[in-house]
Amino acid sequence: MSEQKHPDNARREFLTQGAKLAAGVSLASGVMLYGVAQAKPADEAVTSKVRWGMLIDTNKCTSGCDACVKGCNDWNGLKGHGRPSTDAQWMRKVDLRNKATGSVHSLPMLCQHCENPPCVDVCPTGASFKRPDGIVLVDKHICIGCRYCMMACPYKARSFIHEEVTDQRPHAPRGKGTVEACTMCVTRVDEGQQPACVEACNADGHKAILFGDLNDPNSEIAQTVKTYATTAIRADLGLNPGVRYRGI
Repeated sequence: MSEQKHPDNARREFLTQGAKLAAGVSLASGVMLYGVAQAKPADEAVTSKVRWGMLIDTNKCTSGCDACVKGCNDWNGLKGHGRPSTDAQWMRKVDLRNKATGSVHSLPMLCQHCENPPCVDVCPTGASFKRPDGIVLVDKHICIGCRYCMMACPYKARSFIHEEVTDQRPHAPRGKGTVEACTMCVTRVDEGQQPACVEACNADGHKAILFGDLNDPNSEIAQTVKTYATTAIRADLGLNPGVRYRGI
């Protein structure tokens, strides 16, 4: 009689093997990784004293501008050819129309980096996780491509990679058969830089995206959130997203 493994032991073995995978090693049939980016130096701990977030002013964001999307695509090596079946979309522009007044607001939509992320709750392997500083990420080593997180996300902020990925950026490893989303440019943040979308928006002269530490009462973003009314998308869900909007 063949030996059968207890489900818990089998799952533990799978996770252990996944954690040992290096760049270019197959996770499973059709699931490949092409590099590993270290989110934080080993001697520099991520702390919950910080809560990274964004404040997007829709009054400064125009429907004809996609500088933030291009900045995201360029930095992370996304193709952006407009093929929704195969292209990843870490950031996209959406138009909100007020049916009563007819007014239209254009705004960037991305992973909202929730305090209580539903994508993390439903992930069966722990691949979707939240850092202590509020940034929500996907560990490609243990993502099995089940796409439960995509179904759970109310913002449609995640993409599944159907095809082989080429010309990758070393700081943004990607893999066929895995799910991915906005990382809030975690490698840049860990080096004290602004996310690529914020930098691109500023360079274009709009300055519609404010990035910073929501937990620091002296930071510009915390002061602005305290002074002006802001909106959380789908606030009724109680997810407390790290991305807020003004003007909607």
